[in-house]
Amino acid sequence: MKFYPFLMAFILVPYIINSQTAFHNFGNIEMHSDSEIGFHTDVINDGDFENESGFVGFYSDSATRIVSGTNRPIFYNVEIDAINDLQLENSLGIRNNLDFINGKVITPRDNVNISLDFINFNLYVGEDNDRHTDGYASVFGDKEFSFPIGNNDKLRPMIIPPHSQNNYFRGAYFSEDPNTPTTFLSSFDTTEKQILVGNVSNYEFWDLDGTTETVVTLTWDQDSNIDQIASNTNLLTVVGWSKSENQWVNLGGINITGDLISGQLTSETFIPDEYEVITIGSILQGGDLADDNFLISPNGDNVNDTLVFEGLELYKNNKLSIFNRWGNTVLEVDNYKNDWEGISQGPFTVDKSDGLPVGTYFYVLSFGNDSLDRTLKGWVYINR
Repeated sequence: MKFYPFLMAFILVPYIINSQTAFHNFGNIEMHSDSEIGFHTDVINDGDFENESGFVGFYSDSATRIVSGTNRPIFYNVEIDAINDLQLENSLGIRNNLDFINGKVITPRDNVNISLDFINFNLYVGEDNDRHTDGYASVFGDKEFSFPIGNNDKLRPMIIPPHSQNNYFRGAYFSEDPNTPTTFLSSFDTTEKQILVGNVSNYEFWDLDGTTETVVTLTWDQDSNIDQIASNTNLLTVVGWSKSENQWVNLGGINITGDLISGQLTSETFIPDEYEVITIGSILQGGDLADDNFLISPNGDNVNDTLVFEGLELYKNNKLSIFNRWGNTVLEVDNYKNDWEGISQGPFTVDKSDGLPVGTYFYVLSFGNDSLDRTLKGWVYINR
């Protein structure tokens, strides 16, 4: 543990120091660029403690170090050397560099408004299974950011790419079954999912918050039990629990690296705030998928007016063919856009504006985006 004088700062308004209890700021503290503070006690900030310069360290050989108060302190360069962790009861901001030396940063998982905040930061170092944010971390900036987040003694980063302007994102990792989450008001049933989604992880999930479109990269390790989700990594995808649909939806899986023991994959673009949580899932595998049947009623009431395959927008090379009971083609289209209203477009159709008669039709949907040649077959019933 490094030793620093307890206080080397320029103080504008009074504060209280009690080395047996806490450093309590209720005034206005400004630090010079060469100033250094080493906190060997807890910190209570009820005043103005927001600095663009200087160095702050949190130290303890035994006790849990605690940051609390009504106002978030924001420091420039920070190091954490607290063997039994730094516990946040109020958010803590970092503007430049962070060094994880010993201990985790613990935030309350049932209060997302308390987090370790990286504000136009430069870098952090030292994160591993024993040194990370156990709870929520946030970032405000435009750089690529790997959230140094985990759960207990497990670091599980979540990565967002650079953006064209400053944006705010917040995230946490949960090493628990989404069917029985401990700090959410609802559960996320892994059997409720789009038809194109195969399996959803029962072992872990992430919470990512933000209003800006982004992609996200998720990671897995041997505790993720990926082999129970998919037989090979090419089938993996990011899935999210949709707030509007109350089911898991496919967010896409690209740039997949690694094997069934460890690796990472990246989603397509989505808006995080539209999803309660995200995790790793799989898409239905190989050959012909299980039959799935549909009912459409194209009568203009905006209910089941078109044939919709949820999540199909991620498969731009798809091909849909529909046949009547005699095997005649009534529709054949590349890059189907979930817009068929039961109108024949077959070669023998006289008036393409005429709707097909009530009845059952057979469809074949090919995804066409990889070498696995996945197809979905089933029936669609038209009711007018």
